[in-house]
Amino acid sequence: MEFDKAITVLEKDPKMRKIISDVGQCKIRVIRNKYEALVEAIITQQISDAAGKVIAKRFRDLFGKFPRPIDVINMSNSDLCSSGISRMKSEYIKDISDKIESKQLNFRQIEQKNDEDVISELTKIRGVGRWTAEMFLIFGLGRMDILPLGDLGLRRGIQTMYSMSEEPDDETILRIAKKWVPYRTVATWYIWRGVKNFNNI
Repeated sequence: MEFDKAITVLEKDPKMRKIISDVGQCKIRVIRNKYEALVEAIITQQISDAAGKVIAKRFRDLFGKFPRPIDVINMSNSDLCSSGISRMKSEYIKDISDKIESKQLNFRQIEQKNDEDVISELTKIRGVGRWTAEMFLIFGLGRMDILPLGDLGLRRGIQTMYSMSEEPDDETILRIAKKWVPYRTVATWYIWRGVKNFNNI
């Protein structure tokens, strides 16, 4: 993924320029295996980034490598939960696996769609909300202009960036993020990584 153009646009914003300087090179990792990208988005729902990475590793370790959908289908819920994922999430992941095996979910077709159509398609699946679909767009499809309004790290990061007394609402975030179009994914990543430096902006 090429980030030079994104950096050129984002550095026009003085606050973002400071974060980019502190954080350094953008290193968004796009996961080539689309099934893996969606499953990891499920695993990391409503938990910290650090906890998500630990649980995702334990999940992979159950199989020795990242599993195929059929491998997940054939494993019991209790064994899946031994990795640290909740029973509900294990059911979501099994449901996704079933849909792939039965050809109800086709990632090649999904990646041809625009961002909102991808979200619309994925949120029909049990356990996949807008945030999860947006994480898939970022880390599974490498889309460059995703602004996950429901992401707590983004909201609190912008609150700190702009010294707001309260967490900003969606309208405020959208207004601030206009200057980052069409690279709001990259801006979001820098806010996630640069939160520790906000007090110095």
